[in-house]
Amino acid sequence: MPRRSRRDDSGFTLLEILVVIAILGLLIGLVAPAALRQLGGARVSVAKQSVERIGSVLDMYKLDVGSYPTSDQGLRALVEQPAGTTTWNGPYVKGNLPVDPWNRPYSFSNPSSRAGHDYDLCSLGPNGSGGSDLICNQ
Repeated sequence: MPRRSRRDDSGFTLLEILVVIAILGLLIGLVAPAALRQLGGARVSVAKQSVERIGSVLDMYKLDVGSYPTSDQGLRALVEQPAGTTTWNGPYVKGNLPVDPWNRPYSFSNPSSRAGHDYDLCSLGPNGSGGSDLICNQ
C-alpha cells in the first residue's frame, strides 16, 4: 500500500495575512488623525483651565498682599516671598512654577496690555509663538 503524506493545512495563508495587515493599516490611517486632533484639543482645554486656576491663586495673593505681583516679580511671587512684602502668606503654589501642557512657562505681566484686565496671564499655545493661539485669562 503506498504511503500518502498528509499535510497539515491549519494556519493562515500569506494572502490572508496581507488582507488583515491592509485592513489594520486603513483603520490606523483613519483613526490616528482623529485621535491626534482630540489630544491637541484636550491640551488647549487643560491650558484654559490652568490659566483660570492660576488666576484664582493670584486673587488669593492679592487678598494677602494688597496687589498682584509686578511683572518683575512674576509668578515666582507665588512660590517665594518677594522682597518688601510683609503680608505674604505663601507659598501659594506647591513645588515649582506651573508650566503649560506643552511644558513651557506661562507669561505674566502686570499691568495688563489688554483693556479691562488687571494682569495678563497667558500660555503661548500649541505652536509656542502666541498670536492667534495665545490662551490668556478672561
